[in-house]
Amino acid sequence: MRRNKQGRKAGLAVLSTVIALSMVLAGCSSKKESEADKPSSGNGLAPYEVTVAFFGNEQKDMLEVQDAMNKITKEKINATVKLMPIAMSAYQQQTNLMLTGNEKIDLMITSSGLNYSTQVAKGQLNPMNDLLDKYGEGIKNALDPDQIAASQINGENYAVTAVRDLASDYGILMRKDLLDKYHIDPGKIKTIDDLDAVFQVIKDNEADMVPLVAKNPGTAPFNAGYITYDPLGGGVGVLPNYDNNLKVVDFYETKEYADQLNTMHRWYQKGFMLKDAATSKQDGREMVKAGKAFAYFSNLKPGTEIEASRKSGKEMTVVRLTDAYTTTDSIQGIMWAIPKNSQDPARAMMLLNLLYSDKELYNLFTWGIEGKHYVKKSDNVIDYPPGVDIQNLGYNFGTPYMFGNQFLSYTWTTEDPDIWKKMDEFNKSAKKSKALGFSFDVDKVKTEMAAVNNVLTEYRVGLETGTLDPAENLPKFIDKLKAAGSDVIISEKQKQLDEWAKSRK
Repeated sequence: MRRNKQGRKAGLAVLSTVIALSMVLAGCSSKKESEADKPSSGNGLAPYEVTVAFFGNEQKDMLEVQDAMNKITKEKINATVKLMPIAMSAYQQQTNLMLTGNEKIDLMITSSGLNYSTQVAKGQLNPMNDLLDKYGEGIKNALDPDQIAASQINGENYAVTAVRDLASDYGILMRKDLLDKYHIDPGKIKTIDDLDAVFQVIKDNEADMVPLVAKNPGTAPFNAGYITYDPLGGGVGVLPNYDNNLKVVDFYETKEYADQLNTMHRWYQKGFMLKDAATSKQDGREMVKAGKAFAYFSNLKPGTEIEASRKSGKEMTVVRLTDAYTTTDSIQGIMWAIPKNSQDPARAMMLLNLLYSDKELYNLFTWGIEGKHYVKKSDNVIDYPPGVDIQNLGYNFGTPYMFGNQFLSYTWTTEDPDIWKKMDEFNKSAKKSKALGFSFDVDKVKTEMAAVNNVLTEYRVGLETGTLDPAENLPKFIDKLKAAGSDVIISEKQKQLDEWAKSRK
């Protein structure tokens, strides 16, 4: 939701978010494609164009891939596909304008970090339970019932998670060649504070390189890569250490948050981050690829090193700094929704079902055209064609975790052929948040959420990139949150969480 050979989370997070957007980046048991997973022939259905919005930058060969996808979808559901990639930094704003402006959009990526619950409260997304029952057999075969249920609000799915990493641990990715060059032992990095010395070496010896960047454009370094709590749907009100006896607190008032801000401010003052970090729209992974950055924090999973190396064209080393947990937000970190603006929700669900069950269509959307964008080395293993690499590849969104059922994906020669088995084991072995399955319904606090989100937009990136001095600005931030209604939101979240916990006894 990424490696030395190609380019790919969220993790999410989004999102924290990504997530996130967060927060992230494949969970669920791996299920093989069967005839039952496929929609019936499109005979009898009127032609329809399904507009698909997701985050990514338009690729040179995208229309050629789109045409190839349409040959499959016309035959199976008498529909064509219109791919609509939107830069991550603009995604939330642009999709919100599309939703409020009643612009045609049939499938779109959403997440807890992209205000999924708010979209539901505003009536912007179609209920999906009936659509899943009628047209989503492949989706229901690919996901376990509890993974589908984790996206529900008041018992109704308005989105479904992609099959991917559905748990996350967090850590930092660093260029291996520079670790080796300066004899830096990544095994000695145990905590955030151990990174000061590492970043100082890079700053002192690599004049044209910034030691630390944010993974996702328009965010701060920790947003997608260092989370120690269950966000309980985002906004304000979290569950520290994924438990806290189900007591909801304002994370922005905790000592942990203050300590993180002090660390980021120290790093900023030492020149470890971009001078314009608070306003930069650069993608940290692209900066690594261009030789302008050394490291970024990220949500992690099996195979992260290879995936990140392929995305950046540089071999990356991962240091894990937290345990792996599954939360509702990690499942909701990358989801597909059918907006109310869709003129044919049933056809949108048919296409989505194919992305979870049709291996040919999934890999075409994800990796492009065989012979041009990849070649097969064996039945399920691929590599670049001769003369092609990450730098000149004409189709490389680099987000295979986003496009439906990642367990249908081919593996690259540089990656573990058993990666999807290991991903399934990772999902199943991760620790579970005490609030796993809880979804916050924001309907009763929509006004407060809107006001609080404005305050978060005003302060978070400035504080969390170290640009703003926390000694002066953190108290102002907290005061403005309270004035906007943060305590009201936390109280409502606590009430709903208590009711949810009681219903499970």
